[in-house]
Amino acid sequence: MYRFLVRGLCVMLSAGAGSAPAAGADFPTQPIRLMVGYAAGGSVDIVARSYAQRLGAILGQPVLVDNRGGASGTIAAQAVVKAVPDGYILYFVASPTVTITPALQKTAFDPLKDFQAIASVANYTNVLLVNSDSAYKSVADVVKQARAQPGSVTYGSAGVGASNHLSGELLADKAGVKLTHVPYKGNAPAMTDLIAGRISLLFDLNTTAFNQTKGGKVRALAVTSAERNPMFPEVPTMIESGYKDFEFTGWLGVLGPAGMAQPVVLTLATATQKILADAVFRAEMAASGYSISESTPDALLVRMAREGKMFAELVERANLRQE
Repeated sequence: MYRFLVRGLCVMLSAGAGSAPAAGADFPTQPIRLMVGYAAGGSVDIVARSYAQRLGAILGQPVLVDNRGGASGTIAAQAVVKAVPDGYILYFVASPTVTITPALQKTAFDPLKDFQAIASVANYTNVLLVNSDSAYKSVADVVKQARAQPGSVTYGSAGVGASNHLSGELLADKAGVKLTHVPYKGNAPAMTDLIAGRISLLFDLNTTAFNQTKGGKVRALAVTSAERNPMFPEVPTMIESGYKDFEFTGWLGVLGPAGMAQPVVLTLATATQKILADAVFRAEMAASGYSISESTPDALLVRMAREGKMFAELVERANLRQE
């Protein structure tokens, strides 16, 4: 897979090079700053730091992580968009910032025009959870109740626009039922209320969901990825549960400002593929609940466009957009 991707990168990037000068051919000659839109110590930051350390070793220059938390990652995104497109300021992005947030509210950037896609790094999924004492044993049970008493089924989230909020909206949309959204200031208080039985459902990240299910406090009904998650081999997907178009897989990846020289993009994309091929890094990601996500810059851009369109249409149907 790694050789195939690198070969594809070379063909893709050289095709547009023509007789242009080899701008950035000696890249990098100084430290690189990797912007992260979330606080230090969080799940995105941990992966970003592991990636940055390996990227620096491959490129022979330090890669410094710069945490710019707040506004669903858009503060860091705006800093990258405004940066000189020389490859020395990059963005380690969690996909909702460029696929969900722009669908919900006005942002100071256009994800498809203002960024240079470089590479995806890892995928993650959400897990539909209920209290361990819940009468719901399957997604079908949830939908049956929601049809019998519209609005009676409640689901928590980390806030309006969070990936688990949109997962709930996607379920309501696909099943044609009304669910009641209960936003919290983060996943932790939502999980507390799920365990206490104050809400019916919670879509949570597979990593934290795993710990809670092993503790016996909650039960998993389905995962939102297209295939079963290794952490939950016995838990069906939403597709297996009867919703053939239900796929929600978040991702972490690397973007730069638009206008970067293609040799620089190639250098960064190829280095990323080396990192993703590393057995130790892959084991780290698996232990943290992530699966490796390999792509060319063009493929990542296509994914951003596809998911952005899906969420924009969902937000429109559910009338969720905030001004």
